[in-house]
Amino acid sequence: MADQEKKDQPQAAAPQTQEPDTTKSEQPTATESAPAPEPATEPAAATAAPATEAAPAAPEPSAATAAAETPAATSTEPAQHAASEATKSEAQPEAAGEEEKKNEPSKPEYFTKTPALEQLFDRVPGILSKTGHQEMWGVPLKHDATDIPTINVLIKYLRANEGNVKLAEEQLTKALEWRKENDPLALVKSTYNAAKFGGLGYLTTYAREGKGDLIVTWNIYGAVKKIDDTFGDITEFIKWRAALMELAVQELKLDQATSVIDYNGEDPYQMIQVHDYLSVSFLRLNPTIKAATKKTIEVFSTAYPELLREKYFVNVPAIMGWMFALVKLFVNENTTRKFHPISNGGNLAKEFPGLTEKFPKAYGGGAADLEGSARTVALNKEEKKEEKKEEKKEEKKEEQKEEQKEEQKEEQKEEQKEEQKEEQK
Repeated sequence: MADQEKKDQPQAAAPQTQEPDTTKSEQPTATESAPAPEPATEPAAATAAPATEAAPAAPEPSAATAAAETPAATSTEPAQHAASEATKSEAQPEAAGEEEKKNEPSKPEYFTKTPALEQLFDRVPGILSKTGHQEMWGVPLKHDATDIPTINVLIKYLRANEGNVKLAEEQLTKALEWRKENDPLALVKSTYNAAKFGGLGYLTTYAREGKGDLIVTWNIYGAVKKIDDTFGDITEFIKWRAALMELAVQELKLDQATSVIDYNGEDPYQMIQVHDYLSVSFLRLNPTIKAATKKTIEVFSTAYPELLREKYFVNVPAIMGWMFALVKLFVNENTTRKFHPISNGGNLAKEFPGLTEKFPKAYGGGAADLEGSARTVALNKEEKKEEKKEEKKEEKKEEQKEEQKEEQKEEQKEEQKEEQKEEQK
């Protein structure tokens, strides 16, 4: 046992000589004790003399060893603890961010599919603030991603500009400014001069099974009596034309939409336009007509984009080829693709299988003429009466002219007879 104690005692003494250096570094003990061999022998002699102190010295090795080991262990613990805390601190924001994402409302699918649509939507507050007007085609525009009528309006302006957000924003801004200035919702309730616009424009709605109603606007240019009266005041003409258009837009019911238009698919909120040139009085290009046509296209391309599905030009005389050339000057290629000339208006109904009988007889259908079956804007009845009076006056004048011609012919015959008699004599 004494030998065992002696063997243990030097082991207890060795760590005591290293105690001052343990706080400096974690280098091996051998390299630290080499410069001081003498102090290492003194503790061994001291511990060998008192044999009675060997017993209490027994626990010292464990305490000394613990003392020697503890600094080394604790020196790594702060680093490990700091690393652990850093990891936790990094993990907490990530977890918080993930939690926030979970709590965020999910993005509508139409924004995910068409990022440009979301970009245009984000600009709506600025557009409304700049224009001071929010109504478009009866739809109150809102910065609400769930408001389907608003989204559909934005889709139309974005499609009209081939996905260019900046151009769509500019066009929407101009359109809102135009509506603010002209108030087309009021125009549609106004009354117009029957002498100038009577019989020129109509609206029909045809119900279709499994689809929405087919909306058709009719422009009957053959009904123009006096070019300068109808087209001379361009501002008045545009107001009448916009009123007719607004009637058709109301039938599309954009403000009641419950489904979002497929950006890359078919748009159910569009109409058909028919331009009839039967018996037109302007077979040659007239400066007044050219100016009115140009202004109409400018206004409509800005204020009513993507509302036209197809446009049919019917009963167009070959001599009026200038009309297509004129229209193409002011519209883009995508719009001209929707143009369909039909020389014989009686073939128009064939373009709409299933609705043939609902079209007017003049266009190959079985229904009544437009004047008796279609809608139109309000016309001044008094002016219409005056128009009829004027027509009667014109008719009387024509009759008088014909009578005068007949009288002149009779007089010429009598003169010829008299001349023949004179020659015979």
